[in-house]
Amino acid sequence: MQRITTVAFTGHRFYCGEADQALRQLLRSLYEEGARTFLSGMAVGFDMAAAEAVIELRREHPDVELVAVLPFAEQARRFSTKERERHTRLVQEANQRITLAPTYYKGCYQLRNRYLVEHAATLVAWYNGSSGGTRQTFLSALHRGLRVENLGLIRLDPQLF
Repeated sequence: MQRITTVAFTGHRFYCGEADQALRQLLRSLYEEGARTFLSGMAVGFDMAAAEAVIELRREHPDVELVAVLPFAEQARRFSTKERERHTRLVQEANQRITLAPTYYKGCYQLRNRYLVEHAATLVAWYNGSSGGTRQTFLSALHRGLRVENLGLIRLDPQLF
């Protein structure tokens, strides 16, 4: 996996497809610019929607790779039945699975988010300005100099950070 051709995703759990069309267009553009590897943290909401969009892109371009970055082995254990089944299907369809810890521990989600930022050149976000892990990942990507594409409800000037 080459960082320069790698894209990571971050976003809120309450994502309900509001930016699906823009996400698919952006992924096609990133592919045309050379992106081939896409990292998803596989959380409910934007992460899994982004993984599904990557799988769709892979149908057109077989050299696209989806990497499921799991914070711990049983990440989906507390998901609803529907979301757990979705998670299982997406993890199975991923080209690669990276599990960062065998079990949950305080801080494992932050480790996953740090992994995403450290292994990508671009971050695609669904960020609305609220606090939490998405904000931390978004700001970390800006501070590290990643290209950040925010499909969320607000647009932030990266020069402010």
